[in-house]
Amino acid sequence: MSTEVRIRLHVLPHLGTRSLDSLRPVHVREWLRKLQDGGLALAYQRVIFANLNAMMAAAVDDRLIPHNPCRSSSVKAPKPEPRRIVPWQPERVLAVRSALPERYRAMVDLAGGCGMRQGEVLGLAVDDVDFAAGVVHVVRQVFALPKGGKTRTVPLPESVARSLEHHVAQQPPTGVSLPWRSVDGSPITASVLFRNIEGRAVNRVVFNKVAWCPALDTAGVPRGRENGMHALRHFYASVLLDAGESIKALSEYLGHHDPGFTLRTYTHLMPGSEKRTREAVNRAFGDGPKSDDGPTTAQGA
Repeated sequence: MSTEVRIRLHVLPHLGTRSLDSLRPVHVREWLRKLQDGGLALAYQRVIFANLNAMMAAAVDDRLIPHNPCRSSSVKAPKPEPRRIVPWQPERVLAVRSALPERYRAMVDLAGGCGMRQGEVLGLAVDDVDFAAGVVHVVRQVFALPKGGKTRTVPLPESVARSLEHHVAQQPPTGVSLPWRSVDGSPITASVLFRNIEGRAVNRVVFNKVAWCPALDTAGVPRGRENGMHALRHFYASVLLDAGESIKALSEYLGHHDPGFTLRTYTHLMPGSEKRTREAVNRAFGDGPKSDDGPTTAQGA
């Protein structure tokens, strides 16, 4: 549906009788409530609001109005619908891994076993892996700083370390030079772990097209955004939360700026409070009471 049609159907019936210079934030707030009451999908409401916002911004640029009422602090754009993440099961992870060309299989281990983003995996150099200390230093993508400029150090599980050692033996790292941060940036060289069949840095778009999507097909996994390589980060998060890892630690390992974002994203994957309570009490009592008297209680309790 075109912008013109959206404005005609959903903006003009509510705001069309007002002149531009009389439109105030309170009118925009009332209009948003009417959109919500009308039962429109949140995603569609966001598009309509963005259309009006763009119109008001153009009016400001043309000096028809002094301020954009859509940008008032009291006006809140419709929030996107929360997307409930369904993490992959281990069987799916292994099936996709097996379907990839051998030179790329260890990428699954890094993404699913260390929580690394696709670009971070492709930019990982052998010098960034400390096998002795059991950690991976995530310091770049191909070739830029990690998302948000946030470098980090994550634990290297022994299983992933063994996979990387095998990969290095089969595909010895060599230096790859690429511009830093932008296409016209000064080039840097790093001995990246993963290269394409021509020995160059792996282009994620090409990789997704010629390697990842065919692997999904072979494993019987539907193509789509929810089954991109980012799904392995969700798998990593689900494994750690199921093991009782804290949100703070998970947030650090994933490279999130705000643990609150991590909590909002993965809270539904956390074990229920009832389960945690039972497990905590079981740990406290060990194997249970040694007699029929039950657990010893404090005197006078």
